[in-house]
Amino acid sequence: MRKRRTIVALIYDFDGTLSPGNMQEFAFMQAIGEDKSQFWEENNKLARDNDADQILTYMHLMLRKAQHKDISLKKERFKEFGKSIELFAGVKDWFKRINKYGREKGVTIEHYINSSGLKEMIEGTVIAKEFKQIFACSYLYEVDGKAIWPAVSVNFTNKTQFIFKINKGINSIYESRRINEFVPEEERVVPFSNMIYFGDGDTDIPCMKLVKQQGGHSIAVYKPNSSKKENSLKLISEDRVNFVCPADYSEGKEIDTVVKIIIDKINADTQFSELLRKHKEKAKSSHSKKAKKYNKANPRAIRTTSKDWQ
Repeated sequence: MRKRRTIVALIYDFDGTLSPGNMQEFAFMQAIGEDKSQFWEENNKLARDNDADQILTYMHLMLRKAQHKDISLKKERFKEFGKSIELFAGVKDWFKRINKYGREKGVTIEHYINSSGLKEMIEGTVIAKEFKQIFACSYLYEVDGKAIWPAVSVNFTNKTQFIFKINKGINSIYESRRINEFVPEEERVVPFSNMIYFGDGDTDIPCMKLVKQQGGHSIAVYKPNSSKKENSLKLISEDRVNFVCPADYSEGKEIDTVVKIIIDKINADTQFSELLRKHKEKAKSSHSKKAKKYNKANPRAIRTTSKDWQ
């Protein structure tokens, strides 16, 4: 039996997890000339007055605001906005360091985004190339390339579907048939126990708890020196996450240490499971050989029928 490579999936929210703010609050807000507080207050009112999903309303509001300012929202423009997104300390070289650590341990590290932010903006960041897949909101585009309608909306509950897609090795948003097919746990591409989920807010709680309940590891992050630390610590007391760390991804910082220890644990657990499997196969093989030897020496044993017991 060929040994499968061990894959460890690091799954990140984006806003507040890898970046200190909402991605719309950087270049896009400057382009439409609006204060971020004003934008989000208007969005909350729009969602509340229409009993609507806040993710869909912000996507609508972005299109409306841009149209009023005669700003053409094409994919290329979104990516331009994405270039201005700030990242927490250590994020830019985090992926290279963690990938290297994984290789040293004989583990393949894969990175994924699971965000209510915009895929097109994330694709404009300097770290976009680090992710195997970016699961996030996105737009439909007209023939001239302009955004016209939400194609994908990712809110706090439907975020969990992407955990199962990663589990089964499905990278397509559209694909829905395979995610509902039964796949034995041992045949799934990334076991839940091999997942590490990073999140910061309410939209991440279902995912963080799901991963933790399924044997994986969840890390709640908070902006260093902010009041959000207490909110994150509360998630531990409520048994929703395993760890709480400041969002500083620099080498030697707490989150760096925690993730490396988790990788060590996953690697050790995998080796232990492999050791158990080999010993079981060895015992089974030995038992089979003894049974054949016994049957050969006692031919009546294999010719016995039900009549012999009557």
